Amino acid sequence: MRVAVLSDVHANLEALEAVLADARDQHCTHYVCLGDVVGYNANPRECLDIVRKLACPSVKGNHDEEASLPHSSGDFNEWAEQAILWTRRQLSEADRTWLHDLPLQLEVHDFTIVHATLEAPGEWSYVFSPSDAVASFEYQQTRVCFFGHTHVQGAFLCDGLAKEVPQPAIHVEDGKKYFVNAGSVGQPRDGDWRAAYCIFRTDENVIEQRRVQYDIEQARKKVIRAGLPRLLAERLALGR
Repeated sequence: MRVAVLSDVHANLEALEAVLADARDQHCTHYVCLGDVVGYNANPRECLDIVRKLACPSVKGNHDEEASLPHSSGDFNEWAEQAILWTRRQLSEADRTWLHDLPLQLEVHDFTIVHATLEAPGEWSYVFSPSDAVASFEYQQTRVCFFGHTHVQGAFLCDGLAKEVPQPAIHVEDGKKYFVNAGSVGQPRDGDWRAAYCIFRTDENVIEQRRVQYDIEQARKKVIRAGLPRLLAERLALGR
């Protein structure tokens, strides 16, 4: 089985379509979504429709939650807040209900998916380092858990101690736990503008981190035409 692991699409239709085309070329048979389908970019309805049509296991991200609320929580910065206010106006009641009803974490086959952390998935904490991952390892019941939220691809393992795993191919070994960040499809923040996702080849116990080029200029123009903060268009090209 080949599972395409998608996270942080953030309403970037061009990036999502490019990633799905690449996943098909890589003969992926299954999909999972780690949350934040909406927010920041200009195609929330279209991206939401695509993810729903995949009928894949999906968990809730913090932008999904904010978009589903009638009023803002006050947790977002100025640019994210402007984008989520705009996003709410684009979504139907059925869209918001679907986002609201997403679970915070799931076990899928023999791995786990979550947007942020396992110890407190609804508090939206960030995992950037092995020390950040320690608490999630305490709650992890499967060998592999995929997460997102930071928009930075990476992986950590625990074999008694938590440590970082070399990229881009991760060989999953018995007796160890792996906490793997799939990166962001729609707004990478690791200095590489290309859309990020990963593939879990379960029969081979290999996780492959992938990057895909997409029509970034079209995505940027849409953000500007929608009246969203220009910074959100500019950061796409920077990968920040």
